[in-house]
Amino acid sequence: MAEVVDTAVHGARPTVHGTVAEGYEPVRDAFIRNFERRGEHGAALTVHRDGRKVVDLWGGSTDPADPNAAPWTGDTAVVVHSATKGLAAAVPHLLHQRGQLDLDAPVASYWPQFKAAGKERVLVRHLLAHRAGLPTLETPLTPEEALEPGRAARALAAQAPEWQPGTAHGYHPHTFGWLLGELVARASGGRSLGRWFTDEVAGPLGLDLWIGLPDEVAAGGRVARVARQEAPAPEPGALRTRPKRSVTEAYADPGSLTRRAFGAIEPKPDDNDPVYRAAEFPASNGIATARSLSAFYAALLGPLGGARRLFTPATLTQARSEESEGPDRVLVVNTRFGLGYMLHGSASPLLGPGSFGHPGSGGSLGFADPETGVSFGYVTGTLHRSVTSDPRPQALVRALRAVVGLAG
Repeated sequence: MAEVVDTAVHGARPTVHGTVAEGYEPVRDAFIRNFERRGEHGAALTVHRDGRKVVDLWGGSTDPADPNAAPWTGDTAVVVHSATKGLAAAVPHLLHQRGQLDLDAPVASYWPQFKAAGKERVLVRHLLAHRAGLPTLETPLTPEEALEPGRAARALAAQAPEWQPGTAHGYHPHTFGWLLGELVARASGGRSLGRWFTDEVAGPLGLDLWIGLPDEVAAGGRVARVARQEAPAPEPGALRTRPKRSVTEAYADPGSLTRRAFGAIEPKPDDNDPVYRAAEFPASNGIATARSLSAFYAALLGPLGGARRLFTPATLTQARSEESEGPDRVLVVNTRFGLGYMLHGSASPLLGPGSFGHPGSGGSLGFADPETGVSFGYVTGTLHRSVTSDPRPQALVRALRAVVGLAG
């Protein structure tokens, strides 16, 4: 592994540190260019191939709003927003793998109250594939109300779906986590999804991944702050992409399914609030290092550091088999989903046709590509307006695609 030492950006700080294996230098160069051209202030990237770390880079500071903040390190963790969904989705798959959860069973067979308002035939797989018709809450929750255990789940159990479950799909930005969280608690004998993930996945593998940040980690100063900032304008000659008018209108219309789905908590929670970080929101508030996000996906594909792989071959096939494809009623673009995972497509390009994972609003991205044995984890403290496809990780993916010999 070649070491990257004090690689200056703009001839001064911030610097990029880490290591890259021979042949992966284009990925390093793309990571550096994100600081130079794409408004990066603090971020990390890790790539594994066949369980071996081949890229491990970090740079910038732990608070994009504070020029005097501590520098980012290889062990810095940060909230990854909807990239959390990829972590959370592993739990029902592992419960199924152990015979504790039937993906083709009605949700109400585990959660009897859920059958209300015409939801008797909603299947577990519908929750995972964003086909349950429950992307919104009839009455949005305040951040304080969202912290109340079970409140969102009770509301979802009582309300009617927006469409006939199983007949269409639409991204469930917040409700995905509440639905899975209640289902897992009931199928696992009362353990919360975050607790189950720590006990059975992150803990045994030694991964710095949390859905519900422990007090001792919060006190250790390893978690970066995040800040929303405007991305810089594209360079002259660069391809300029603008959202379709229908997408822009959907986000602007307070009555649209899009706005109501993303507005299930109003106002938006403060990502830097210690109380919010300590709570469990399995759709949106996972905390991760790039190293551990990539290692998690590597462990889905095969053995990692002497530990047995998480998913059997059958479970891996199950997780990434297409369940939803085409017009997304919430995102208003064409999307593809497996069971809990976004699949490679125009809305969120990953490494190749067989890749699966999940992006996070603002920029974070984690995924695996079984055909090449590659796993990828990118995290950032600088949140841009992207929902599913941020230019910074996309630049890294393009560089990685060239390295492993895949067509663009």
